[in-house]
Amino acid sequence: MGSVRVNVGCRGHPGDPMGILILAKTLLLGIVAANAASGQDVSFPPVPDSMDGQAYVVTSSKRALIHHIEADERIAARVGELVDAFEPLPGLPAHVPAGVHVVLGHSAAAFDQITGGVVPEWRAGVAIPAWNTLVMPTGEGVRVVDGEGLRTLRHEWAHLGLADYLGNLRIPRWFNEGYAQWASGGFDVGGAWRLRVLIALGRAPEMKTLTLRWPADREEARTAYLLAASAVTYVLETGGEAGLRTFLDRWLSDRSFENAFRETFGVTVGQFEEDWKRHVRERYGWLFLLSHSAIFWLLLSLVLLFMIRGRQSRNLEKLARLRAVELPDAPAWWDLDSSDQVGKES
Repeated sequence: MGSVRVNVGCRGHPGDPMGILILAKTLLLGIVAANAASGQDVSFPPVPDSMDGQAYVVTSSKRALIHHIEADERIAARVGELVDAFEPLPGLPAHVPAGVHVVLGHSAAAFDQITGGVVPEWRAGVAIPAWNTLVMPTGEGVRVVDGEGLRTLRHEWAHLGLADYLGNLRIPRWFNEGYAQWASGGFDVGGAWRLRVLIALGRAPEMKTLTLRWPADREEARTAYLLAASAVTYVLETGGEAGLRTFLDRWLSDRSFENAFRETFGVTVGQFEEDWKRHVRERYGWLFLLSHSAIFWLLLSLVLLFMIRGRQSRNLEKLARLRAVELPDAPAWWDLDSSDQVGKES
């Protein structure tokens, strides 16, 4: 991997946030830039030569150009190594995405400058398919090259790969986010438990809600990600990765999500939604929660133990009160010596 020490040539950033589509947590940012209307090329990401008072340089890898400040050179090199080593995305050709621009925002101000300042403050990363660009923060405690940061990098990479392969086709939000979640590791234990509890309590949004809008609230967005991932996981449990590849190929050929979905999986999207809802209730509802939960039975055991201990404590208190009022086994006025003395006096 080589390091190219040049300033980024494109200056400025479109000030109008119109066309920026927020897909929360690790967000998908689809932008129809104003430059496109004026005939200007928007395929090259508008990365300024400096952001928030710091000059940006470029480090190149086999599959990406990483834009960063001098102080983040080692992080940029590691990011390049990671994306070069990424496994092919599920159902997609091994070469996609190609020519990706990775922007490592060194501060919140730099991150806002490149994204237009319209993403929630808790965001972990942004994909901008129109520019084949993903943006990750490095100055706010997010570890880009390890743990959750690495998963976020893979998540945004999946967004770019799906968009690269499908071109200008409109991707339903639930499928887009669900695919990226699945490609970056799917459910973790905590996420699965959260989904079970939300479904059991009836607090999870419907898929039509996810289609119409993506929540901006952090907790609501987290729930939406889990639901989207569960929907795509349910699809793939039937057809596997081969079915996904067939579906994507048909979608690209027919240019119709609905038709490709029906031809590949044998149901309409509407029928799938009903099947998915039933699947989610059965798999993540109260019955599953109660019958498959070691934690539940542990809590139940603790509750019963506290109830027994409480009853024992109350019984001991009652016994103590009874003993306080009952006659002693050998009262002082029942003493034989005392009785004899009284008899003598009489």
